[in-house]
Amino acid sequence: MENNHDIDKRFNDASKLSEEPAVFQGFDKVWAKVEKKLDTIEEKKRILPAWLPYGVAASLILGLGAFYFISKNGTLENSAPLIVENSTEAHPEKKNIYTIDSTVKSNIEKEIEISKSSQKPLSLTKNKANKDPNSPNSKSKILAINKNDVPAAPGRAGLRKDTLKTQNIEEVILTGFTPKKVQNYTSSAVSVQSNYIASNTVSQSLQGRVVGVQIQTYGTKRRKSDQIANKMNAINNGLSGYNQISIRGAASLKSTNEPLFVVNGEIVQRDYFNALNPKKIESVEVVKGTGASALYGSRGANGVIVVKTKRLSRKEKRRMEEIQKTITQYKQNPVSDNEGYDAFEENPFELTKSQPLSTFSIDVDNAAYSNIRRMVNNGQTVDKNAVRIEEMVNYFKYSYPQPKNNDPFSINTEYGNAPWNPAHKLLKIGLQGKNIAMDKVPASNLVFLIDVSGSMNEPNKLPLLKSSFKVLLDQLRPEDKVGIVVYAGSAGMVLPSTSAREKEKIVLALDNLQAGGSTAGGAGIELAYKLAQENFIKNGNNRVIIATDGDFNVGASSTSDVKTLIEEKRKSGVFLTCLGFGMGNYKDNTLETLADKGNGNYAYIDNLQEANKFLGKEFAGNIYAIAKDVKIQIEFNSKYVSSYRLIGYENRKLRNEDFTNDKIDAGELGSGHTVTALYEVIPAGVKSEFLPEENKLKYNSTSSSGDFNEELATIKFRYKKTDGDTSSEIVQVVKNTDHSVLSASPDFKFASAVAWFGLVLRDSKLIGNKDLNDIETLAREGKSKDEEGYRSEFIRLVETYKTIQK
Repeated sequence: MENNHDIDKRFNDASKLSEEPAVFQGFDKVWAKVEKKLDTIEEKKRILPAWLPYGVAASLILGLGAFYFISKNGTLENSAPLIVENSTEAHPEKKNIYTIDSTVKSNIEKEIEISKSSQKPLSLTKNKANKDPNSPNSKSKILAINKNDVPAAPGRAGLRKDTLKTQNIEEVILTGFTPKKVQNYTSSAVSVQSNYIASNTVSQSLQGRVVGVQIQTYGTKRRKSDQIANKMNAINNGLSGYNQISIRGAASLKSTNEPLFVVNGEIVQRDYFNALNPKKIESVEVVKGTGASALYGSRGANGVIVVKTKRLSRKEKRRMEEIQKTITQYKQNPVSDNEGYDAFEENPFELTKSQPLSTFSIDVDNAAYSNIRRMVNNGQTVDKNAVRIEEMVNYFKYSYPQPKNNDPFSINTEYGNAPWNPAHKLLKIGLQGKNIAMDKVPASNLVFLIDVSGSMNEPNKLPLLKSSFKVLLDQLRPEDKVGIVVYAGSAGMVLPSTSAREKEKIVLALDNLQAGGSTAGGAGIELAYKLAQENFIKNGNNRVIIATDGDFNVGASSTSDVKTLIEEKRKSGVFLTCLGFGMGNYKDNTLETLADKGNGNYAYIDNLQEANKFLGKEFAGNIYAIAKDVKIQIEFNSKYVSSYRLIGYENRKLRNEDFTNDKIDAGELGSGHTVTALYEVIPAGVKSEFLPEENKLKYNSTSSSGDFNEELATIKFRYKKTDGDTSSEIVQVVKNTDHSVLSASPDFKFASAVAWFGLVLRDSKLIGNKDLNDIETLAREGKSKDEEGYRSEFIRLVETYKTIQK
């Protein structure tokens, strides 16, 4: 450094005066470090002012640039692929147009060019937060334009036309997306809060010019709430052509399917929902899929829009009350007039003294219950002629013991109080078919007769039918055979008799079936029986399984024609199973006739769960018959029974002389099957409003003779073996042993509850108590173990019916 010499000289002079050494030991090293430090400070003072401003500026530029590109890339990755904006800004080239279908993109770009030369264009999806503080910062919008032409904005002449002349675009879905991450839901519900519903920026810009606005909720992701906000405001702003809200998903198979609307816990119609003030709505929840079905049954199949409102003012309450007066809160839809049911009258009470005998054929069908379940779950009015009480009771299995000796079934009786008429009694008669192990049942020769006409072109018809038959295929063994015959405008064989070992071949034939054409049912039956007879297995299980909605309109189509045809075919020794599908044009009367007259049974398949029950779990009982032409005749003792009536079995009643006539057809009993019948009894000496008037006879004695040891009744059963033509008879006596409801078995209570519900559905004039709460209570008492849940389902069905009756 420059002053080093002066410093050394001063140190030397000082050392001479003190007579001490010139420097202390190690001075040079210390001073060298001091000089180095001083030099470093001088250099920093010169360098820092030079590079610091430039470094800071460069860092800011690099940082902002990196943030810009990262933000842009992130937006592109997270955005939906269908985005377009039609903005009123001065620089349209700054709009974000993302990847879309090339045809739609071309049309939109042409629209942008047109808008440059026009006055203020119509804003469809722009909702800027800096102009409207009430709008959300980043929300997706879905608007569907259901018309080719959109009315022009004010000041423009004419209409916007589709610029793609080679095709008409019926619907365009425009989706705006700002860079905000979509959050997943773990349930099938979407919630929207009130601050989003109250926003009305977009709807005000529309001003009634958009035709056919539609909200669509896809999948199970959290969607942007101004979809619903725009819809709610569009309602109040009077958009022309507004007619639909649809929730898209697996359950919503048609855009015309309407969701269920629930406001503050009450089911309401669309008009009530439309009248709500968006600013008074606290939240909107969209429930779909299994969640909707669990809460609302089949009524929620198309999704449920659940609305919770804020506390309404007095004025608002009065307005909604006025609307409520003109709108039915929830009205049951009638069953389609195209569905066919045969009318019948319930069995009356018979005087024992003049008519002690009652004769009927057993019935193991259960189609009526699943069909009624469909009507109730869909919120429809139950057609009283669809209610066959014996089929409702026999839908459920009961704990009857297995038969002893060589008898094909056991006989079980129970006598107790009738719950709907306390002064009356109820006699329950139950048959239990013998269980046959699957390795001991004979080989099967099955022919699937499948309706592929145009009426079967519905999701709950042919597709469900295919899935149902695949359930049946899983139960078959290699020695069993399957053939497939179809009918539409004409009948044809699509698969010859094939071993169940070749399951893939059979499944492929099913999968290739397509619906279309008219319904030549008679020709199909002819061909199916012909194929079954050509492959007939002696001492085996030969059966035609027909699957249809029952809509025969070509060939043998009337009920009488079908009856004649099937009566002729049953002589071949081939049994019949009828499976009904669908709704709207369902012909229950046709299928019931086929089953009754063709040594057959009948089930209605409304979902795959029912298919699994009938063709899976209960396969043996529904496919393998152990007895046929089973008849029951009961003789009541007038000493203890003043009057009686058979509950149900109206279409199965026989003349008394038919009981011993082996030429008269009756029902079949399957392996492990249970059959239950109920008689309502007016005991002797009981005064009842339902007791028929007694006719005094001049020549016949009306007094009973003999004591008969407290016998209430004698029951006789006749049946034939499946390959026989001569009937055998079994006799059992019922004692007059009184049992109270409290001591009754769970089976007695539950069967009584099911019959009671059927009597209410039919609006029976022969019961006093029609309280659904009492029915539910009795069913719960008879629920017992209920391992498969069918009894619990019945209880829920009664609960649902109570709800829609309010």
